[in-house]
Amino acid sequence: MKKILIVEDDNTISNELKELLINSGYKAEVLEDFQNSKEKILESQADLILLDINIPGINGEILLKEIRKVSDVPIIMVTSRTSEVDEVLTMSYGADDFITKPYSPTVLLLRIQNIFKRMEPKSDRIRYKDLEINIGKGSISNGSKEINLAKNEMIIFSYLLNNREKIVTRDELMMDLWNNEEYINDNALTVNISRLRNKLSEVGYDKAIETRKGQGYILV
Repeated sequence: MKKILIVEDDNTISNELKELLINSGYKAEVLEDFQNSKEKILESQADLILLDINIPGINGEILLKEIRKVSDVPIIMVTSRTSEVDEVLTMSYGADDFITKPYSPTVLLLRIQNIFKRMEPKSDRIRYKDLEINIGKGSISNGSKEINLAKNEMIIFSYLLNNREKIVTRDELMMDLWNNEEYINDNALTVNISRLRNKLSEVGYDKAIETRKGQGYILV
């Protein structure tokens, strides 16, 4: 059973979160004392941390930065702030996700689930129609021709493949790249999509990635 530590100074919110997580099949604990927060968080050996930005004694963003110096435990930042600057800052400090209050319990649970899913061991070889995708080698092959993909191209293709026949937004792709420590901007994403399409065309799939105007992309 996965253990989630709640770092939140509002007792009502923390108790509601604890009940939600327990009812969803997780083991949940609440950090009761905020003295030496970093040490207590690390000692908890939690599988995931829900960390509020505004906690007593230390700014949550600074605490996140300190934890990241010694641990890669998944952390979702929770805040009532709506500034894009806060979101960008926490992600650059190493947060795995960012959610703003008030939030939907269902959305929070899905984000937790997605983080745990990303942590699961993955096979180095997956298939798309008659293509073999070798993630470890960074290549795609149709049996007669093999094409090497750049790291960003493989991350994008893998994400589209994992969400096949669903529309994936540009923001989702950017977030997945950030989660893989590839910090690209919007223009660079466009370039990477174009290069990936060209390489798929070389192995016979020139229309594999469709653009849905105003929505994103879909792998068909």
